[in-house]
Amino acid sequence: MTDKPSVLFVCVHNAGRSQMAAAWLTHLAGDRVEVRSAGSGPGDRVNPAAVETMAEVGIDISAETPKLLTADAVRVSDVCITMGCGDACPVFPGKRYLDWKLDPAGQGVEAVRPIRDEIRVLVEGLISEIAPARPETTA
Repeated sequence: MTDKPSVLFVCVHNAGRSQMAAAWLTHLAGDRVEVRSAGSGPGDRVNPAAVETMAEVGIDISAETPKLLTADAVRVSDVCITMGCGDACPVFPGKRYLDWKLDPAGQGVEAVRPIRDEIRVLVEGLISEIAPARPETTA
């Protein structure tokens, strides 16, 4: 068993906000956090506006694909962050649940940029709580 915290980001289509959040967490926390994302009704592809806005900050999510939310994904995660999936997310005792109210669906790049940036701020706050940077050691 690992001491590494595990986070699951969930939105309906797993095509925009949850993909951006997972990418930010992976980018900012590296291997300190296990990251998952899924959707209650996964789309066919990741939202092109999400792909483009993340590419603008040097994060490539073009190869990502929407994944179906499963009870097992929730069960093995320490923190489950919902983003508009409502009652579709299974609830297990002992898990931490957060709801981030963000929705880039159907919006162009101009509207998605501030959402991307808001997700980054939320992810940075999450990292500071669950996986703060380890102090550097000097030899």
